[in-house]
Amino acid sequence: MARPRFSLTRLAGMIRKEFIQLQRDRLTFAMLIGIPMMQLILFGYAINADPKYLPAAIVQADDSEFSRSYLQALENTGYFNFIARVERREEVEHMFTAGEVLFVITIPEDFSRSLVRGERPAILLEVDATDPIAIGPAIAAVQTVTPAALNRDMEGVLQDLKAQPGPIDLRIHRRYNPENITQYNTVPGLIGVILTLTLVMVTAIALARERERGTLEYLYSMPLLPVEVMIGKITPFIVGAYIQVTIVLIAARVLFHVPILGSLWLLSLALILFIIVNLAIGFTLSTIVKTQLQASQMATFFFLPSILLSGFVFPFKGMPVWAQFIGEALPLTHFLRIVRGIMLKDAAAADIWPHIWPLMVILLVVSTVALKRYRATLD
Repeated sequence: MARPRFSLTRLAGMIRKEFIQLQRDRLTFAMLIGIPMMQLILFGYAINADPKYLPAAIVQADDSEFSRSYLQALENTGYFNFIARVERREEVEHMFTAGEVLFVITIPEDFSRSLVRGERPAILLEVDATDPIAIGPAIAAVQTVTPAALNRDMEGVLQDLKAQPGPIDLRIHRRYNPENITQYNTVPGLIGVILTLTLVMVTAIALARERERGTLEYLYSMPLLPVEVMIGKITPFIVGAYIQVTIVLIAARVLFHVPILGSLWLLSLALILFIIVNLAIGFTLSTIVKTQLQASQMATFFFLPSILLSGFVFPFKGMPVWAQFIGEALPLTHFLRIVRGIMLKDAAAADIWPHIWPLMVILLVVSTVALKRYRATLD
């Protein structure tokens, strides 16, 4: 039998058929448009490797014109947002451990008197160095501004103090990661990233596979409550997730020498909540899609903003307000703060609670949606 010749008519019909099929598969069509647009918006507007207006606190024992001028000079750099004035050392420790501030500037009580005498009084800049990328530009700005910050005030008999190295002795204390080792920041964060990727995708694909094979119909016919199906499906994945976490923790300590200063029991409890949240998200996605390909696409669509807006790759505080608002709704954002706080700062339960309750809220919302959609599927 002779092979038919190439036909533009048949080719046009085939192309038309594929466009019609793509139009019917709305999820795939949305992914083709949505993922590039999401990348464009996130990388174009939300991602910033030079974060500004970073949260800082002040311990100001000397409230003089010189100290005020120095603080104003730092604020004018655009890198610092002074959100609090503290007096007690306990407040400083809590704000650092809870991740409320990245910088604390301490001006001693004899600052102005020592300055007038030409004794170069010391100003202490304490830095949360767990994320070296976030603090690098701000530290460079402080070191540049400090020598000339008070030049406007150095008049008359103080004129000679304008000479370099300047009238102030700046001392920088990098806390939690004094050597600026990047692995201290990225390796703990990998725990959350790996769990987010694997748990959401595996759960969504596994349930979509059962739907494709028809085995999910057996569950529909059995006298099982939706919550029983949900718990039964996610329990084996919890065990697998803990195996993943154990491997990462061992590698973090043995290969990368990342310190684990906090309680492993506290980390385990936070892990249970984070794992369940991600499994519930995967379960919810599985009720939306019909095929394994769609499940994989939906998981990718969820994972992309999670890794970009959580603070894992780019500094969270450097993002615009709308991007931070979206990031606060992502489980990975809160878990990164929890795991880094426990491992690097020896955070206690009270310190991580501000990041635990958002995970509980997310779990409640996602579980409610998942159970309602599962009931709708049964009907």
